[in-house]
Parts: sequence; structure tokens; C-alpha cells
Amino acid sequence: MDANEDEHYLMLSGIQHFEFCKRQWALIHIEQQWEENVRTVEGQHLHRKADQPFVREKRGDKLTVRAMPVKSEELQITGICDVVEFLQDNDGVEIHGAEGKYIAYPVEYKRGKPKVSDADVLQLAAQALCLEEMLLCRIETGYLFYNEIKHRVEVQLTEDIKDKVKSIVTEMQDYYKRSHTPKVKTGPFCQSCSLHSICLPEVMSKRSVRSYVEGKIRE
Repeated sequence: MDANEDEHYLMLSGIQHFEFCKRQWALIHIEQQWEENVRTVEGQHLHRKADQPFVREKRGDKLTVRAMPVKSEELQITGICDVVEFLQDNDGVEIHGAEGKYIAYPVEYKRGKPKVSDADVLQLAAQALCLEEMLLCRIETGYLFYNEIKHRVEVQLTEDIKDKVKSIVTEMQDYYKRSHTPKVKTGPFCQSCSLHSICLPEVMSKRSVRSYVEGKIRE
């Protein structure tokens, strides 16, 4: 991937942040309020992997590709699939460097357990949309592997889920282009947020974080 080409692409992993809290997402991806922000860390990892051959493993009818960079020009998002499994199928598509035709199944690995929200599903669907655009195929199924339960969960990637991803990404792009950090309803969950000291929910209703910090600097 060309680093300059993808410079203004959003990280698809940010969909999880956005689903949890739009303000948290904006603080990370727009205001870059981390010592090392998500775009920097994931961007470096993305291009480092892109400069290396894909890690491929072929066993029988299954081709496994690890750390596969993906992107969507339509949605202007980019990221890395933990694993993409390609199963040989006459109804599939051709894969560069492999004989036969294959159907793709994205697999995302998570450290915890299944969430109440559909944040993980949305991230997986975003990966599927990227793969569909890159491979000119249709992906209807993916998997989420949760380390805490040591179990793989099958996910049906419906058109409704994909449409929700597109809607979310459109909203993210709008905020990003306007450099807008939204104000959201606060709650007890704010106390457990890793960005609580940066978000400053207690003063959020009065002014933006950037305005607050600039005011402190002038004092």
C-alpha cells in the first residue's frame, strides 16, 4: 500500500471506539489524545506488514492468510485482518498465487469474551466489505474468536449489518473532515473509560477539550 494514498483513510478498527462512544473515538482519531495514537500505531503496523509477503499456510482445501492488509476506496477505510481463511470452492473467486477458486471468511481474534453490543460484529463486517471490494466477491459469513472462552463464534454478515457499517463510517468521515469532537451523554461508564482524564466529562457540557486545554495554557 502507498502510505500517501492511505494517509486520509480512517482505521476500520475505530468502528469499535465509535460504537462504544463517539466522543472517545474523536479524541483518539481526530484529536489524537494518546501518547501514541491509534492511527500512528496501526498505521506503522499496517505498512510494516504490507512491505512483507503475506503469511500463508495451505492445508488441503484451506488457504490461511494472516495479518492481511485490507482497504476500501469507497468507504475510505483501511486496516488489517487478523486471519482470512480461503476455502476452495468452484463458486468462489481466484486468488493471486493460488490454484483454483476460493470463498473468503474473515476471522477476528479478541482477547475478551463476546460483547453485549455489536461492536465486534461491525468491525468484522467492515473487514468483509473491504475484502468484497478488493476481491470482487461476496462475503456472507465470518468468525470471531474470543480468547477468554476459547471459542469461535460464527457471524452472519447480512446486508443490514453491512449497511449499518456504511452509515457509521459515513458519520465518522463527516466528523473527521470537520475535525469535530461530539458531545455525548455521560454516565457511570465514563469512570471506567481509559480516556476519562482527557475527555473531562465534568466540563464537557461547557466547552470542548481543546478549548479547555488552551484555556489552561493561557492561565
